[in-house]
Amino acid sequence: MGFYRGKEFVFAARVQAGFVPATGRDVFAKIKSLRISKRPFVNLPETAPGRWGQGLTAEKMKSCIWVKPAVVVRIDFAEWIGADKLRHTKFFAIRDDKDPRKVVKET
Repeated sequence: MGFYRGKEFVFAARVQAGFVPATGRDVFAKIKSLRISKRPFVNLPETAPGRWGQGLTAEKMKSCIWVKPAVVVRIDFAEWIGADKLRHTKFFAIRDDKDPRKVVKET
């Protein structure tokens, strides 16, 4: 998951919580046609896995499937931490009312 900083798409967090089976199917149906071969994020790979293992290192990226940043989702999170990362993320819903290019970091 990420946000735009100017023209750059910045990785902010992996989101794993909040996906019950029906929600996972809905999200997959929405993004399956958006698959791309190259990562869309300018700040990956990360050099270390991080304190809680949430860092997206080159090794972890080998198992990633990338999609165009064309779907906006609402997530809940605890806070922004250093290096523009989110802590304790949880998927809430897909949003059809917002242009993906207008998703920026909340302040």
